[in-house]
Amino acid sequence: MVISLVALRQLFVMVSASSNTALRAMELSFSFSLCIIPVKAQPLKVGRIVTRPAPIRAVSVAGEQASSPLPDAAETTSPANTPRRLLEELEQCKKVVYPKKKVPPRRFVLRPPDDAKLTQRFLNSPQLSLKSFPLLSSCLPPSQLNNSDRAWMDEYLLEAKQALGYPLEPSENLRDENPAKQFDTLLYLAFQHPTAESERTKTRHVRNGHSRLWFLGQFVLELALAEYFLQRYPRESPGPMRERVYALIGKRTMPKWIKAASLQNLVFPYDDIDKLVRKEREPPVKSVFWALFGAIYLCFGMPEVYRVLFEVFGMNPEDENCQPRLRRQLEDVDYVSVEFEGRQLGWQDVATYRPPQDALFAQPRLYRACVPPGMHRFRGNLWDFDSRPQVMKALGYPLQVTDRSPEITDARNIELGLGLQLCFTHPSMHKFYHPRFCYERLEYVGQKIQDLVMAERLLMKHLDAPGRWVQEKHRRLLMNRLCGRYLREKHLHKLIMYGESVQDKYEHVRQLRNPSTTAIQQAIHGLSIVSMGSLM
Repeated sequence: MVISLVALRQLFVMVSASSNTALRAMELSFSFSLCIIPVKAQPLKVGRIVTRPAPIRAVSVAGEQASSPLPDAAETTSPANTPRRLLEELEQCKKVVYPKKKVPPRRFVLRPPDDAKLTQRFLNSPQLSLKSFPLLSSCLPPSQLNNSDRAWMDEYLLEAKQALGYPLEPSENLRDENPAKQFDTLLYLAFQHPTAESERTKTRHVRNGHSRLWFLGQFVLELALAEYFLQRYPRESPGPMRERVYALIGKRTMPKWIKAASLQNLVFPYDDIDKLVRKEREPPVKSVFWALFGAIYLCFGMPEVYRVLFEVFGMNPEDENCQPRLRRQLEDVDYVSVEFEGRQLGWQDVATYRPPQDALFAQPRLYRACVPPGMHRFRGNLWDFDSRPQVMKALGYPLQVTDRSPEITDARNIELGLGLQLCFTHPSMHKFYHPRFCYERLEYVGQKIQDLVMAERLLMKHLDAPGRWVQEKHRRLLMNRLCGRYLREKHLHKLIMYGESVQDKYEHVRQLRNPSTTAIQQAIHGLSIVSMGSLM
């Protein structure tokens, strides 16, 4: 569409008028330095076309400001009472009061150890003083006790020994070949839990000595109760036994035993144990409880552990709180050994038991508690003929043992073969009709034995390491997903006997096969300790 000449002329007149207005505005003088004046033109309607001209902005600069001189330097400084001056003074004070920390030169950050001092420290360490008791020596403090340690022993040690039922004479007066000579030192370390707010417990030799004791003591307690319950309940599966153990030595019940033995004042010298909340009461009690049994085991052995558990602390396995939950129990129609028939063994029977001179195994009663007599019905089967020689060859059995007659050697080898067959019998094979014809009981005791033996070896190997570091090392070595690996490396997992219903599933699914190989490896450890007295 063509715009008419009249419309163009009107547009030119309006633009010229607006420009004249802007020029007149620039000649005016304003009080501010910069002013932006928008001038909007009205839209022009021509027919159907609407044009909107852009707004025109005029900029004016005041002449007065341009002609004013610059202020003096004296006027730029802040007055004495202005906030800016106060902030500047505060910054100056901060620079003086809080100077920047100087980083030491790089050559002083790391220093090579002094070989002479390091050698002298190791030679003077009590850990190298006992050559005949390497495990006991490894749990002694890495340095000599100081005056603060001796002061605590003079004040509280007699009370602890009296509560535990030990003679009050100093153990240092005993002979050197008696491991109980170090009992006073270990008993002192057992009560120095790290949560105590004392500079004495923060020293390196006390902190490491206590942590190494509680690391050992936890496995001592679990093995002691596992062996006791296996012989006390010869027909029970390991599931209820684990519940009994947790009910006796769980972290919730440990304060009860400490209070029953009147040891709470040694654990909490400034607090009332009944008024503390759980998170403040249970960790120190658990640490002291484990370390205490670690010290007792090192100095007196496993029988003394049973005495302190059931006589000093007064644990009762028949207590209502220690009973396992009710479950559907499979009927056990098989026989048990004559030693368990018709009676329940007490802790005195387990603690004072000595195997007969002509016994086939190192612990014959524990062997009978794990391997039922009815296993003789499987003697001469296909596994006994085909797989048993492979297993015995891989494990290095039979061991060279000198007996009075060859009949004893043959009987031991037969029993050992039946025990190995039980180790490789999966619960899916016979458990529904014969609950004890599987590796579960041997696995239970083997797991505890494996934990304790590995803990002892790690303590003897890493003399200068704290208990938490050794515990992490122990956990990584015995992790479940790694335990069965050693069995699979010897290709013994192919000899496991599964039930027909789960045969294909366990052979082809790794998530099911690996736990079973781990259990069998632990069962082999249990059988080796129970039968031969040594870990494979």
